[in-house]
Amino acid sequence: MTNAEMQSKIKQVYQEMNKVVVGQRYMINRLLIGLFTNGHILLEGVPGLAKTLTVNTLAQVLHLDFQRIQFTPDLLPSDLIGTMIYNQRTGEFEVKKGPIFANMILADEVNRSPAKVQAALLEAMQEKQVTIGETTYTLDKPFLVLATQNPVEQEGTYPLPEAQLDRFMLKIFVNYLDKESELEVMRRMSNMSFQPTVHPVLSKAEIFQIRDAINRVTISESLEKYIIELVFATRKPKEYNLGDIANYIQYGVSPRASINLNRAAKAIAFFEERDFVLPEDIKEVAFDVLNHRIILNYEAEAEGVTSRDVIDAILKKVPINI
Repeated sequence: MTNAEMQSKIKQVYQEMNKVVVGQRYMINRLLIGLFTNGHILLEGVPGLAKTLTVNTLAQVLHLDFQRIQFTPDLLPSDLIGTMIYNQRTGEFEVKKGPIFANMILADEVNRSPAKVQAALLEAMQEKQVTIGETTYTLDKPFLVLATQNPVEQEGTYPLPEAQLDRFMLKIFVNYLDKESELEVMRRMSNMSFQPTVHPVLSKAEIFQIRDAINRVTISESLEKYIIELVFATRKPKEYNLGDIANYIQYGVSPRASINLNRAAKAIAFFEERDFVLPEDIKEVAFDVLNHRIILNYEAEAEGVTSRDVIDAILKKVPINI
């Protein structure tokens, strides 16, 4: 495919998604960034904001194998990755693969399962393989985990540890719709016969072609250094004249942040039909890449300072030396 054909395909993806999902273009955009840059996504938002519906519809549009896993407190790692079962007819143990063996995994309410299950999921995300019995199985490509968590429920939940949150390329906060979009949702869903049909747009081969095209997007050395400066500003905030904000940062971001800032900025540039990255591309994805990696102290919580406040201050203070 040429770049123009790829751009046309991406526009078709949005068109097909709009048949089902209303007003969540930002979320769809970020999911596509994850897909085309080989990164996993964490979605956080209150119930009813079409997180599950969006992921399910995207899997149909991309013609990928899809599995939805509802995380519950009694879920076991074997329910996720699979296990060995005894076949009475043959007298041998056989492998029964779990739902993790799909291209797109929706880990619904991932914070409702205990640490063992979360660890099994995150290991699969990182290694792109799972071990059942004595055999290691490579997961199919592309492999994308889209996890959701509900910020409303706190009792009976197991928050993801900060070190494991780092495995997610982006953390997206899904907000309420505007009035016009919610009106459209109400009209659609109150119609009992509303059953839209979406058509596959991209094949696996075409997804990898788009990945290659994004990988060829150029980023200047000055912008590479700008990314590094942003990352180091979270680690040594007092050296970057951040004022009071510097006192609220307990730990800065990991090297995964700089890698993912680079990849996500390239994807944004490609979506904008450019073959080079602009500073605005980096700034556009900075919050989604950094917000779950910056660890604030208790003083920040007491003062009502959020990761968005910290990232905004860093983007204003760190200069771009072109």
